[in-house]
Amino acid sequence: MSEQHLTDTELRSLPLDKRLLRALDRLEFKYCTPIQAEALPLLLAKKDVSGQAHTGTGKTLAFLLACAQQLLTSEQAQTAPGKPRVLILAPTRELALQIFKDAHELLVDLPLKLAICYGGKAYEQQKKQFNEPVDFLIGTPGRLIDFFKQKLYNLKAIEAMVLDEADRMFDMGFIQDVRFLLRRLPDPEKRLNMLFSATMAHKVLELAYEHMNQAQLVKIQSDTPAVERIQQTVYHPANHEKIPLLLGLMRELKPERSIIFTNTKHMAIRIWEYLQGNGLQAAILSGDIHQNKREQLLKKFHQGEFSILVATDVASRGLHIPDVTHIFNFDLPELGEDYVHRIGRTARAGNSGHAISFACEDYAVNLVDIETFTRRSIPTRAISNELLAEPLPPVRMKKSNPVRHSGNKTRKGNARPRNSKSGHARPRRQQVSKNRAPQQTG
Repeated sequence: MSEQHLTDTELRSLPLDKRLLRALDRLEFKYCTPIQAEALPLLLAKKDVSGQAHTGTGKTLAFLLACAQQLLTSEQAQTAPGKPRVLILAPTRELALQIFKDAHELLVDLPLKLAICYGGKAYEQQKKQFNEPVDFLIGTPGRLIDFFKQKLYNLKAIEAMVLDEADRMFDMGFIQDVRFLLRRLPDPEKRLNMLFSATMAHKVLELAYEHMNQAQLVKIQSDTPAVERIQQTVYHPANHEKIPLLLGLMRELKPERSIIFTNTKHMAIRIWEYLQGNGLQAAILSGDIHQNKREQLLKKFHQGEFSILVATDVASRGLHIPDVTHIFNFDLPELGEDYVHRIGRTARAGNSGHAISFACEDYAVNLVDIETFTRRSIPTRAISNELLAEPLPPVRMKKSNPVRHSGNKTRKGNARPRNSKSGHARPRRQQVSKNRAPQQTG
């Protein structure tokens, strides 16, 4: 980790169980991040915390340590089948899986058992987890309620509760499910409570007030995650210039590992087809891809088997994908908050990164909300003739295989980009549009 990502507070200086300190040594975690330095002393003193922090700031380790410490020092009865002692709620299965993975790595040598529940796969396998004792129950609201109503477990023994990315719970319409589960926990003063959110909107604070015990507000002053370490740029292409511009930037920048964000699955497929047709190996990640396939794609991307991931917003939150060097907002998101979460996939753990956005004819209006939210103007770059590549024909995706990711060799020829409506060849751009004066800002 970069030193600028950490504080001077050593994790070993905190009143943690010796077994947790050994686990931290094994994982080579020495210093606290800002959210850990502020939240952990409160949590270890049995005080509830409502924390404002973005992904990539170390909040997962903070709440896992607090929960583990609570159980290791508890005087309550030991775990029994169907009676979990920690409940961790996440808005997406990707985030739930990441929390489970982090918990396993931290607690592998400790006598604490983990279970995970999420929609999309392994229904019967997940049910069988409750035949054995469970300490940490991690999951998404829908599947957890399903199993709860089947009486596979109850929540009467919960000693610690974590609500991660609370704002996202509201955005995805899960808040009623969250309230259903929280109302079945022991009274707030009988458990340790943690809520984390990228923003502390009134609705989030109201949730904390209702289901927590005088929670202490911890706000990390980084309104945009790692903005200082992310080089942000915006281009203003016409719609028909977006694919040529993307390919031109890919060839000029040669990013080691990049994510291209779109607003729709249809556009993600179109980008994938052009990347494949132009010799750039890529994969697609969207909300309707089967969970098994999604996990395989993320693993291969993580391991570097391909360097480009084309994604809808399903990948913008809660995923820890290290060493992403470039983020491309092929379509600008509608909300400034979503922009922040997208670009937060780079510049993780103190590293630097690049975020490149296309403010096109359809989505340029969203730039106002983004710059208002981030409280800064994004430097604009002019589009030169040399930067617009001439795309080779796209490779059409087979309907039977919607998430292919094998690369194709670059085809020979000089095919020009096609107009998607007329099919006519589009002439090479000769000059910058007179209606858009080129700008160059720092």
